[in-house]
Amino acid sequence: MPTFRILAVALLILGVAAVPARAQFPFPFQSAPQPQTPPRQQAPAAPKPQAQPEAPPPAGSTPYDHDLQRLAEILGALHFLRGICGANEGQKWRNEAQSLIDAEAPSGERHERMVQSFNRGYRGFQQSYRSCTPAANVAIRRYLQEGAKIAREITARYAN
Repeated sequence: MPTFRILAVALLILGVAAVPARAQFPFPFQSAPQPQTPPRQQAPAAPKPQAQPEAPPPAGSTPYDHDLQRLAEILGALHFLRGICGANEGQKWRNEAQSLIDAEAPSGERHERMVQSFNRGYRGFQQSYRSCTPAANVAIRRYLQEGAKIAREITARYAN
């Protein structure tokens, strides 16, 4: 299956491209912990409405579509961040995403969702980073680890 070959290649690339650990800085988009509030007295809960059956997945979707979209988003973020941090990799991460998208969803709604995920990852960092910072290096390292984990899990769970 070409999908699993591409995932295996992505896993290899993500593992090879790992950045050495640097000083520990908080991840830029991590929310601050919320203060604990004491429990309030609550009125008795109203009866719950009957659960609606879940809608069937869209035609042509797979059980790992969410993971693939997250992987595409990570590749978009890496494409931007590695570029501003001087990795001199050119279009490497964009090409990896394009190969993944072409193998999994050459056209249609799935294709569009994966492209949107890649663009969301790229634009999310483009809007907040103008130069490489220690936090950008931490984000790169974490995205490399998360992307490798997703690729391993998809391959282990769905490759026969």
